[in-house]
Amino acid sequence: MALFVMILRKMIKNKWLELSLLVGLILSVGLASSMPLYTAAILQRMLVKDLDLLQATTFQYSGNYWASIYLTGSTPKEDIADLLHQTDDYFTSNAHRWFNLPIKEFAIERATDRYPMEPLDPTRIDPAKTRTADVTAIKGMENHIRVVDGRLPEPPQADGVYEAVVVENALSSLKLVVGNEFILKNEDGTDAIRVKIVGVIDQKSYDDVFWFNKMTTYSSSLIVPFDLFENDFTKGQKLQVRASYWQTALDYSKMTLPHIERYIGTHNAVDQFLSEHYENYSIKPQAMPTLTSYYDKEDKLRMMLWSLNVPVMMMLAFYLFMVSNLITERQKTEIAVLRSRGASRLQILCGYLIEGLLLGGIAFAVGPHFGLLLTKVLGASNGFLEFVQRAALDVRMNDEAYQYGAIAVACSLVMTLIPAFLATRATIVGHKQQMARQQKKSFWHTFFIDIILVAVSVYGLQTFRRRMADMVALGLDSSDLKIDPLLFVVPALFILGSGLVILRIYPWFVRLIYWLGKRWWPPSLYSTLIQVGRSTTQYQFIMVFLIITLATGLFSSSAARTININAAEKISYSYGTDIAMQVNWENDAPPPGMETEPVDSGEMFALPLTLSGNTKVQYSEPPFLPMTQLSGVEHAAKVFKKQVANITVGKERADTLLMGIDTDDFGQVAWLRNGLLDHHFNEYLNLMASDPAAVLISRSVAEHFKLKEGDRLYAGWPGVENTQFKIFGIIDYWPSWNPRVGPGSPGAATAAKNKKAVPPMLVVGHLSYIQNNMALEPYEVWLKLKDGASSQELYAALEDKNIPVEHLSDAKQELIKLKNDPFQLAINGVMTLGFMISVMISFFGFLLYWVLSLSGRILQFGILRAMGISFSQLIFMLIGEQLLTSGAAVGIGLSIGTLTGLLYVPMFQLAFNASTQVPPFLVTFDSHDQVRLYVIVSAMISFGLIILGYMLSRIKIHQAVKLGED
Repeated sequence: MALFVMILRKMIKNKWLELSLLVGLILSVGLASSMPLYTAAILQRMLVKDLDLLQATTFQYSGNYWASIYLTGSTPKEDIADLLHQTDDYFTSNAHRWFNLPIKEFAIERATDRYPMEPLDPTRIDPAKTRTADVTAIKGMENHIRVVDGRLPEPPQADGVYEAVVVENALSSLKLVVGNEFILKNEDGTDAIRVKIVGVIDQKSYDDVFWFNKMTTYSSSLIVPFDLFENDFTKGQKLQVRASYWQTALDYSKMTLPHIERYIGTHNAVDQFLSEHYENYSIKPQAMPTLTSYYDKEDKLRMMLWSLNVPVMMMLAFYLFMVSNLITERQKTEIAVLRSRGASRLQILCGYLIEGLLLGGIAFAVGPHFGLLLTKVLGASNGFLEFVQRAALDVRMNDEAYQYGAIAVACSLVMTLIPAFLATRATIVGHKQQMARQQKKSFWHTFFIDIILVAVSVYGLQTFRRRMADMVALGLDSSDLKIDPLLFVVPALFILGSGLVILRIYPWFVRLIYWLGKRWWPPSLYSTLIQVGRSTTQYQFIMVFLIITLATGLFSSSAARTININAAEKISYSYGTDIAMQVNWENDAPPPGMETEPVDSGEMFALPLTLSGNTKVQYSEPPFLPMTQLSGVEHAAKVFKKQVANITVGKERADTLLMGIDTDDFGQVAWLRNGLLDHHFNEYLNLMASDPAAVLISRSVAEHFKLKEGDRLYAGWPGVENTQFKIFGIIDYWPSWNPRVGPGSPGAATAAKNKKAVPPMLVVGHLSYIQNNMALEPYEVWLKLKDGASSQELYAALEDKNIPVEHLSDAKQELIKLKNDPFQLAINGVMTLGFMISVMISFFGFLLYWVLSLSGRILQFGILRAMGISFSQLIFMLIGEQLLTSGAAVGIGLSIGTLTGLLYVPMFQLAFNASTQVPPFLVTFDSHDQVRLYVIVSAMISFGLIILGYMLSRIKIHQAVKLGED
C-alpha cells in the first residue's frame, strides 16, 4: 500500500508529464482499436450493397436459399412421406434458426413424375397433340397469386376428379383451355387420375420473393392444393412423387458480418443432411459466392489498415518513448538514491510497471471508445482532409476492438518501461559522473541503426522498381499482384533512417557555423551555438520526433492525393467526358443472321452494312438539338468512333481506331490532363479546324509508317471507299483512347498477324468530312454536365423526352463508386487521420519538451542574468536555439517528406494496373498541404516561444542562485 501511495504522489508531482503520457496511450489504443471497428463497419456497408448489386445483375433475390431433391428408386415408397416431412421439419426447425435472419417467405413445393395426358372428350380438344405433365403443389401459394381466368381448385367430388390450375404458358404448350378434363396415364397404360383445368393463375406481384422460379417453369405442370397433394400423393401414393423443393427467402438487408459464418455453417449443415438422406439433390444459395469472398476482402482490408497505420504507430511509439524518457530523466537522481539504499532494479521497475498499468487501464477503458469516434471520422472522409455528410458507418463495439486495444496497451507499456530499465543501471556515483560528463553518442548512431534503416529502405525501393518494370513489361493486371503492405512500411523506415543520418552530421554543421563567425558572433548567439553544438544528443529526441511527424504528414498527404488523383484521372481519361451515350439510329439493315451471302468457294464472308453485295445500309440520323437541351447538360458533342478502320500508306496497311469530331464542340466536352501532349489540347483542335481533310495521328501510326506532319494517308473501313487525309499533328494521348497494347484494342489484330506487339493506332479527323466522303453511321453523344448537376437529373430528362438510349457510360458514377471503395476510403481516412495526429502530437511533444527543458535550466539562465545578460538577449538566445533545433528539424522533416514522396509514391502504381495506367502515374504535392504545415509549425514555434518567454520573465535571480546552492 505504501508503494502504491508513493507512486500516486510521484504521478501527481509530474501530473503534466503523466497527462501527456496518458494522451499518447489513449491515441495508441484508439488507433489500434479503430482498425477492427473500421474493417467490420466498411465490410458491413459493402455487404448489403454487394447483395443489392447481385440482385440487380442476376434478377434473383439475393436472400434466396433454394434446395431440391430428386427421388430415385433407392428410397422405398413407404418411407417417402416420412422422409419428406422430416426434411420439412429440418428446414423450419433447424436451418431457419441457424441462419438467425428474418424469414420473409418460405415455400415447399412437391412434384410428381410426368404422365401422359389424354383428353376425356377428344371432340373438344385436339387428341393428336402429345401432352405430358406433372402434378405440382406449392405450400402457401394462394396468398401470392391472382386468378387470370376461371377459379381456384376445390376438393375432389364424389366422382374423384381432381381440379387443377395452370399458368398462362401452359395453355399454349399443352394446347388446352379452362374446362378441359384429362386422364393421366400410368406407364402400363392404365388410368391414374382424372384432372379438370378450372383456372389460370399468375404471380400477384413480379417482385414477390416467394417465387424462386419464373412462372414459365410451370408450363407443363398441373397445380393442385398442397394439403390435397400431401394426403393423396405423398401419403396415399396415387401418383409417384418424384421431386421436392424448399425455397427460403431470407431478409439479407439484416445480414451482418457475423451472419456470414452462420450462413456458411448452415449451408454446410444442410448439404450434409441432404447428402445423408438423398442420392440426388441440389442447393442454390444465391448469396454464397458473394459471402465467401468476404474473408479475402477482410484480410486484404485488415492488411491495408495495418500498413497505412505503421508510420502513425511508429510516431506514437516515439512520442511515448520521448515522454517516458523525460519522466525518467527527471527521476534519475531519485532512482539512483533508491539503488544506493538497497532497492533492486526489479523493485524499481515494478513501481514504473504499476504506474504504467494505472495509465494503461485508463487508456484501455477510454481508447476503444475514442477508436469508435475515429472510425466515424474515417467513414466521413471523401478525400485527403475532405469530409462529407454521407450515411454514417454502422460502427459497433466488438471484442476484437478490445483485443487490439489490449495489445496496444502492452506494446505501449514496453515502450514506456525501456527508459526506466536503462535508468536503473546507474548508481548514485555513476549518475553524478554522467551528469558531469559530455553526453555520448546516441544508441542509434553508436550501432549504425540509421545506416541500416536507409539501406533497407533503399533495397525496398529498388525491389519495387524491378517489380513495376516486370509488371509493365509482362502486361500483368493489378489483380496479379496483391497490395503490398511494404509500400507503406518502407517509406516510414526511410523517413526515420534519413532523419537519423542527417542528425549524425548536423552537429558538424553547427560547429562549422560557430567556427566561421566565432570572432563576430554576439554573446547570445555565441552561447547558443556552443550549447547546441556540444549538446546535440540532448536535442536529438525532439528533433527526430519533429522530423518523423512532419515528414510522415507530408508523405501521407502526397501519397493520398496522388492515389486519389491518379485513380480519378484514369476514369476521366478512359471515358473522355462526363457522359458518353449511343442513341438508337433507325436503319434498313437486315435482321440478325442475314448479313452474309454464300459465295462459290463455300465460305461465308460478311458484307458489313449491306443488304446485298452492293447496297449500303441507310441510317437516319436522330435530331441532335434535344441532346444539347437536356437538363443539367452544359455542352454536347458528336463523337464518331470506328473500331475496325484501317490505314493505308503505299502498299502497307494496318488496323486503327478512326475518330471523327467537331473540333469546337469536342474541345468543350472532352477531358485531357495538361502536359500529356507537346502543346495544349486546344491548340491541336485549332490546328485541325483550318483544313477539313486534316487529321491527327498517334505516335504509333507515325513510327509504324514513318510519317510526319504534312504527309498524306488513306483511311477507311470494310464496305466504304478509302479517303485521303492530311496529317497536321502527332499525338501521344487522346480522350478515351488507350495507347497501350491490350486485347481487343485497335492494332491487336495486326499484332496477332505479325506475331509482334503493335501498339494501338489512332486517327482523329473531322466528323463532317468523314460523313460526306465515307459514310453516315451512328456516332456517340458526349455530354459535359453543369457544375452541381447529377446523373439522375440527366437520366430523368432522357426518360421524359423518350430518347432511345442504347448504351450509356457515366464517368461521374464511376468516380462516386471510386470514392466509396473501401480501400480508397481506408487510404483517405487513415492518411487524413495520420496527418491530424501528426500535427497534434508534434504540438504537444514540442511544448512539453521545451517547457521541461527550460525548467531544468533555470539555474543557467539565472546565472546569465546575474552576469548582465539582458532579458531581450535571453529571448534572442532562445530564438536562436529554436531555429537551430526545432527550425532545423522542421526544414529537415519537410525536405525528407518531399524526397520520400518523390521516391516512394510512384511505387503505388503496383496497387494500380501499371500496364494500363493511362494517363501516366503522376506524383502530386498539394501546396495547400504544405501551407497548412508551415502555418501549424510557425504557430507551434511562436506559441512555444511566448510560453518560454513568459517563464523566463518570471525567473528571479536570487531564486535561481538559491536553487543552485540547494
